[in-house]
Amino acid sequence: MGKLIKNHWARLIVITAAIYQIAAALEGFFWPKIFWDFLTKNLDGAVKPIPVLQIINLLFGITIAAWEWPLPLLSGTAVHRSIEARLIVFPLSALAALLMYQATNPGLYYLIGMGVYFWAFSEGEVICAEPWTLPKKRGAGLGSKV
Repeated sequence: MGKLIKNHWARLIVITAAIYQIAAALEGFFWPKIFWDFLTKNLDGAVKPIPVLQIINLLFGITIAAWEWPLPLLSGTAVHRSIEARLIVFPLSALAALLMYQATNPGLYYLIGMGVYFWAFSEGEVICAEPWTLPKKRGAGLGSKV
């Protein structure tokens, strides 16, 4: 059995959250609702008459899906290989998702993905420049002892 590569697992969780967030934002354009409307009506202005929160969720979802897949434009860049950048951006995306009723599940998925990314970061994992590959082993040349 091999080792669990936590950053690949986290990437799959976050891609799922991003696609779900895009779908929830699109649904929110037709049925606008704040998750916390049972407590207060003060946040209703974020979803209607101008769909600000839906647009924010749509932009976050598209950006994170492009970042995590990644698009060839982002592949191998410092931003793509940075777990720290992910741990900064994902809480903002999770907050935007948790505010909208249709996007509460992606918000929870983002929280789980952040936990797994933090686990990977704390164990010293790195994200390779080429997506979905494994890091090269050190000292695996000819004549080296394993």
